[in-house]
Amino acid sequence: MLTKATALTEASALTEEHALLLNDLLGAFHGLKTEAEERIVAACMAKLGSVRSEQGRSRIKLTAAEYADTFGLDPADAYQQLKTVAQSLLVRVVRREEQTRRGVRVHLDHWASGITLHDRDAWVELRFSHEATLYMVALKGDYSAYLLKQAAGLRSIHSWSLLEVFLPLLEVGSREMTIDEFVDAMGVKPVYATSFARLRREVIEPAVKELTEKDGWQIAWQPVKEGRKAVAVQFTFRRSPQGRLDV
Repeated sequence: MLTKATALTEASALTEEHALLLNDLLGAFHGLKTEAEERIVAACMAKLGSVRSEQGRSRIKLTAAEYADTFGLDPADAYQQLKTVAQSLLVRVVRREEQTRRGVRVHLDHWASGITLHDRDAWVELRFSHEATLYMVALKGDYSAYLLKQAAGLRSIHSWSLLEVFLPLLEVGSREMTIDEFVDAMGVKPVYATSFARLRREVIEPAVKELTEKDGWQIAWQPVKEGRKAVAVQFTFRRSPQGRLDV
């Protein structure tokens, strides 16, 4: 049975340190609460290379027109969504845990340190802190293009979260997590950890279905049981060579 530690050791394309870092950074997405927040942060990451950095801080402008075009949204709704998300990013927090010899050190950083809204021309500017910029740069190097282009059509926040669970171990193609770890990674309420039937019905099955049908994934999964109780969940996954499917 492939554990997380074993999978990281065997990942040929990633060093263990790099894989752990990326897993940590992808987990930072769970400081975001909605699909729109994740999409807009992903869109900002895709623009990092074309904007100037000021002492490690990034100022990124998104127009309603480009946001609507990228994600296939109604232009009339796009600016309102941009405004709502820009304001929410002022309070959303990236949480990162660092293991030290003296215990766990917890780092908390805001996603955005400031925003500018322009109602007439329908654009927003997001100013990202030094720490948030570092997170986005690291993510952009490996995964943001994938998240932006391949996951543009995903409608469920659970599908985005499951995608983030898979990506750090994409080369390995397998991941096992305890139920508590999985519930935390998916960003759902702790009550799901006490009812595997509900977790399966409302979270796992819909997310697997959407990734399979809309994003070209081949996914198999099964619960790991102790007696009759599910204590973990194991996934095997690969992305179809044909890529995303038209539905």
